[in-house]
Amino acid sequence: MLKTLAETLLIVVVVIFLFLGSLRAVLVPVLAIPLSILGAVFLMQVAGFTVNLLTLLAIVLCVGLVVDDAIVIVENVERHLAEGMKPHAAAILGARELVGPVVSMTVTLAAVYLPIGLQGGLTGSLFREFAFTLAGAVFVSGIVALTISPAMSAALLKPGMEEHGFAGVVARAFARLRDFYGRILDVVLANRPAAYAVWVAIVVLSVPMFLMSPGELAPDEDQGVIFGIVEAPADATIDETVRYADKATQIFLDTPETSYTFQLTQPTFGFGGMVLKPWGERTRTPKQIQPEIAAQLSGLAGIRMFPVTPPSLPGGGDFPVEFIIASTAEPERILEIARELQQKATRSGMFAFPPIIDTKIDQPETEIVLDRDKVASLGLDLRQIGEDLSAMLGGNFVNRFNIEGRSYKVIPQIQRSDRLNPDQLQKIYVTGPEGRLMPLGAVATLKTTAQPRSLNRFQQLNAVKLSGVAIRPLDQTLRFLEDEAAKIMPPGYVIDYTGESRQLRTEGSKFLPSLAIALMLIFLVLAAQFNSFRDPFIILLGSVPLAMFGALVFTFLKMPSPNLPFWTNGWTTTLNIYSQVGLVTLVGLIAKNGILIVEFANRRQLEGLDKLAAVRDAARVRLRPVLMTTLATVVGHFPLVLVTGAGAAARNSIGLVLVGGMAIGTIFTLFLVPALYMLLAKEKVR
Repeated sequence: MLKTLAETLLIVVVVIFLFLGSLRAVLVPVLAIPLSILGAVFLMQVAGFTVNLLTLLAIVLCVGLVVDDAIVIVENVERHLAEGMKPHAAAILGARELVGPVVSMTVTLAAVYLPIGLQGGLTGSLFREFAFTLAGAVFVSGIVALTISPAMSAALLKPGMEEHGFAGVVARAFARLRDFYGRILDVVLANRPAAYAVWVAIVVLSVPMFLMSPGELAPDEDQGVIFGIVEAPADATIDETVRYADKATQIFLDTPETSYTFQLTQPTFGFGGMVLKPWGERTRTPKQIQPEIAAQLSGLAGIRMFPVTPPSLPGGGDFPVEFIIASTAEPERILEIARELQQKATRSGMFAFPPIIDTKIDQPETEIVLDRDKVASLGLDLRQIGEDLSAMLGGNFVNRFNIEGRSYKVIPQIQRSDRLNPDQLQKIYVTGPEGRLMPLGAVATLKTTAQPRSLNRFQQLNAVKLSGVAIRPLDQTLRFLEDEAAKIMPPGYVIDYTGESRQLRTEGSKFLPSLAIALMLIFLVLAAQFNSFRDPFIILLGSVPLAMFGALVFTFLKMPSPNLPFWTNGWTTTLNIYSQVGLVTLVGLIAKNGILIVEFANRRQLEGLDKLAAVRDAARVRLRPVLMTTLATVVGHFPLVLVTGAGAAARNSIGLVLVGGMAIGTIFTLFLVPALYMLLAKEKVR
């Protein structure tokens, strides 16, 4: 993470220099980075936050965010210097003009983290420190931009800087780019109905892209371990289970990537696994090794062993899919429905192996049925028979004895070789009249039945659970089970979840409410800042749906099967809690571009220009700060897309959403915000 932070700092500094062309100008926004980070760390200490992966991730993200306000200030001061003003006057006027936009951008970006930090559940617990650390850094950066950045600009920036050397090359290149952009913008504004049609198409397309994007709780992380869940027959002995478990261990050891193995075995259950070598010593991930291990384990005759990788986040379950059918009906009836659903799931091809049903009616139970007439005719005592059987088979201790100062239990029991199967019980001798011994088979018969291994309940209802490993996105797999269960379940049956599946269903539904709250907070902040309800609509409608569309491209193109190699796998992600936090963050980031354009267009109207001329001029003048802040954000977050190692998948996910959404969203915003301004903005009169 520290390496990523260093790379981000270096890239952001280089990009700022390439856009400003002057080391003097670069110093102003660059100084905002350490000041904002120090302010964020101070707020972390006040709040009692620790330095962990998520707070470090927040600091990495803030590097690309906190420079935005300072860049806008520097660019505006340089513009006034080019118009002939003195440095001091240019700094004062440049900062005064941007007090409103900077405050709006700072509060807007900080506000989007409020619903993330205050929500409950796993998302709230996981991202509370992340959200408040990032919000604190953004808040500090706004203060720095309005205080220190103008003062430094007055001291460092000189008139005519942009006319000589590399700064002159940059200024002339931007002038050409501005003219090119202006010509395209004129075409867009002259054909506004076509622009509105494009906007409607993007918004409409975003809905199915969101609904069809594969979803999961969190992306799979390479944790360097594969677990094995052992299931043995109900009447298996520990000797049999150990013998086959040892064969499974040998399969683990024969895998080249294995570092060491572990195994815990019981007669009918076991748990083990393999710990892989460090990332640098292997080329395959656990997900790539898992199918090969599963194929070899399926050849074991005496046990069933299911290889699974641990979830990225704690879920309290053994398998990703843990689907429960519950009812007041008898367990046997629920089991019939569960078996039918199991068959449908197996045929669907969505599971690595047929889902496991936890309720199994296969436990052999042998009942000793005494013939009371024979017991009476032979003069036996039922109580004595019970005591004899209890002593020989029960395993209770009757006393203790001492050896070398240690106390040991005395447990009377017949030899294990004499009680390996139920038929041997008939050869047990019980006490008869006058102390004579008599075989139990003379007065009793054995009745063997199959009983459930356990009767499970969930939420006070009889329940049967199906568990398995999905080879498709978890959300898609759960939807399949939900749809099929609804077709076959009678009235009075309910479905529920445990483990990772339950977390996905509870946490996955929080994204849209969080997004709605973030949009409402941004709207209220902008309405107060602009003293208008129209301008916030222009900013949000002209930026948020477009950025969402850009981000959803990288989730929609994710292949449904993660085990199927495809060219999009390296730069796509799923809808998970990390990418959803990235989408909420994107709302605040992309809104900053619209704020710059709309605020300046309003001011130009008040200076006497008509609405069309005002928005054309505002878009041209604000092109440079919009591109600079966007590229600073994009390149600042780009190292997250390339990072590898512990927690890489989570950082890749949030990085892809932010980079893709900002890059694609900004391109659309530069053209559609002016078009929507013409449709919705009021004519301003002095």
